Formats: sequence, C-alpha cells, structure tokens
Amino acid sequence: MTFSPAFSVRALAAVCLLSCVGYGQTAPAPSDLVLSNATVMTVTHGTMEHASVWVHNGKIAGVGAQVGAPAGATVVDATGKFVTPGIIDPHSHSALGDDVNEATSPVTPSMMMIDAFDNTDSALYFALAGGVTSELLLHGSANMIGGQNVTIKNRFGRSKDEMLFAGAPRTIKFASGENPKRVYGGRDELPSTRMGNFEVMRQAFEDAKVYRAEWDAYNAKHDANTKVPHRDLKLEALADVLRGNLLVQIHCYRADEFLTEEAIAKQYGYKVRAFHHALEMYKVAPQIAADGTGIATFADWWGFKDEAWDAIPWNAVMSMRAGVKVALKSDSNDFVRRLNQEAGKMVHYGGATEEEALRMITLNSAWIMGIDDKVGSLDVGKDGDLVVWNMDPLSTYARTEKVYIDGDLYFDSSLPGFGTTHFAGVMHGGGFGTADDGDGRRE
Repeated sequence: MTFSPAFSVRALAAVCLLSCVGYGQTAPAPSDLVLSNATVMTVTHGTMEHASVWVHNGKIAGVGAQVGAPAGATVVDATGKFVTPGIIDPHSHSALGDDVNEATSPVTPSMMMIDAFDNTDSALYFALAGGVTSELLLHGSANMIGGQNVTIKNRFGRSKDEMLFAGAPRTIKFASGENPKRVYGGRDELPSTRMGNFEVMRQAFEDAKVYRAEWDAYNAKHDANTKVPHRDLKLEALADVLRGNLLVQIHCYRADEFLTEEAIAKQYGYKVRAFHHALEMYKVAPQIAADGTGIATFADWWGFKDEAWDAIPWNAVMSMRAGVKVALKSDSNDFVRRLNQEAGKMVHYGGATEEEALRMITLNSAWIMGIDDKVGSLDVGKDGDLVVWNMDPLSTYARTEKVYIDGDLYFDSSLPGFGTTHFAGVMHGGGFGTADDGDGRRE
C-alpha cells in the first residue's frame, strides 16, 4: 500500500495526537551527561575509537578516552555506536508554510521570517529524527533582495522563542537568476531580465547609501534642533547590509552571476557570506575562494531548471579542493531527513575523506550561518548538540538513534510513538519535496 505525502503527514498528525500526548519529557536535562565507549567523529580533531563525550550544563566539557566526568553523571553506553556533532542545515524553508515569499516587490529586506515560523511544523520533526539540530530558515527566492532569515535550534516541542538560536547573527536572503525574472517578468514588471535583476539591486543600494548617510550625519551631530530623518524599515535593513550587520546569503546558480554578485558586493562595500545552490561553482571556484565566500550546494541534483543543466556531482569536492568552504543543504523537507547520506556521496563523488564529508553538514554549515563558534564540531566549550548513530553516519544504512541538543535528549528512536521527548500534541504542515523556490512551484 502506498500513501501520498500529504496523507502521510495527516496520518502522522492524527497518530501523534493519539500516541504522542503524554510522552513529553518532564525531567530536566542532566547537568552532566556522558556518551561512553563510542566511535566519536569530532570533525576537527579526528575520529576516536572507544571514546566518550562529556557534556556539562549543556556544553561539551571533555572528549576522549578519559573525560573526567563526576561520579554522579548520567552515563549512556554507546558501545558499537557512532557519535557526531548535530547536523546543521544552512538552507531550509521548513516551518514557513506558504509564507516563504513576499512576492509583491523585488526588494523586501524588512520582511522577518520569524513572523512566519511555525514551531509545530512536522518538517522540524523529520529533520530532528534525521539528526538535524540547527537550521537556517530562509526567505524564498522570488526577490532580488528578500527577507531576513531565522536561525533555530531544533528543540522540537519547545516554544517558538525557545527554538531560536541565541546569539546567532542576523542573515538576509538575496536571489538572482531565473526566479525573480519569472516572478516579475510574468507580470510585465521590472525585473524581467538579468539586466533588470541587477539594476533593481544596484538602485536599492544607491537608495540605502543616501539613507545611511542621513542617519550617520544625524547620529554624529544631532541636538535638540536637529530634525530626525524619516525611518524606513526597508532602507534600514539595506543600510545594515552596507554596515556589515547582516550576513548575505545568495540564491545563485550560474558562474557568471557569482562574479557579478561579487562585483556588486565590492562596489557597495559588503561581503557575500555564501552562494546557495551554486551548481556552477566548479567553473570559477578559485576566484570565489579568493573572496572568502562559501557555498551551500546540493550533492547531485541537476537538470531541474535551465540554470541547473551544467551541474555535476563533483562540484562540491572540486570547489572544496580550490579553497571554497563547502556545505551541503536540504532545501527540501525530504532531503533534510538524510543529509548524512548526501555527505556520504561526497566520498564517492570526488574522493572526499570522511572528515571532509562530515564537515560539509556540520562545521562548514555552521560557518555559513555564523554559529561555528558554538556548534558544528565536538570541541570543549561548544554546545552539547550530539547525534548517536547505529553505524557510520555516512552509510546508506545509518539510522539516528538519539539526538541531544545542549545535552538534553530531544529524540530517542527506542521510545514509543515517534521518539519525541518534549513534543505533545498535533504537528502542523504537510508534504515533502523541494521547498518553495520562487513563485510557489516545486522544483
């Protein structure tokens, strides 16, 4: 018997109402947690056999054969298991529903994706069950300059505010290429060409320069007789891009457009943090590496649109070898459940080492989001975001057994129901496939 994705999610919600209520964990997270005798894949300092990870008050306090945890620590025997940092997805539209795009103007930087964030969306559960502990939830790609993204820790079952990643920097979504052309060109509006795309972008920053100058002058010299400049939320956000207060994430596929986007960034004095999708990065990787820009790409998606015809599955490793910081991302409520398998493909396509492949779904993703000082590797002082796997996580057969966030257990596959420890109630949302990538079409 087969089920449609929509039916599956409805069924999941119904079953969850019947079987998940009451399974919410009431005991607080242990102040000291030890995962013992595992194969520990640290990402930054190798893989350790028969090792332990000690988490004290939510932070990693020790990694190795001896970790020095106190006698009263909660010890989980992980013999025969693999322990990794939590997986980090740097490009997701999960839990944003139909609100992913404000497609009423090609420039909407004052939109806040947190206002669309639904913390009970079933996609968050699927991600958690796949070992994903942090996600960057982005505006869609209908606009040349979209809205400001929201960074979450996947504390599924907690309140909306409790799921926000404390201290994460602000980020914003740009998009060039076919999507803005299609959305606005279909209405006979500007922009309908690549020329129009970049004209809209440049004009937006010209306006932001004037606005920034007005406010800088006011803040430098204002007194009781100084007129306060008009406050414009759109221009305020663009001025923050120019000030370096927002990490710029750009949906972009083609090699020529990477170079154009970098040229515009240099012209107006901001930095591109990462290109997303970036399927033609292998063509210009040395130039982009020199600018210090990363990419969040697919492992082997290709041919789903005109901009994807020159995609190759060796792109990620080729770009990495040229010096680009490479991450893999989902852009899909389906792929997010198995990013570990996407990383495993990197060993096959291009010969990445296991550590390099794992880094593409942990530390490099964290860097793109600006949270690599807190998560992404098993280093002392970082957050206790851990995944216990039944076998090598890069294997097709690997399965998530336990997921800890800040040392607190959020998913346990051995529990009844769906293995959630904090969620009780009905999950919202529905469907798999690629998240909205422009005008609402699944691509």
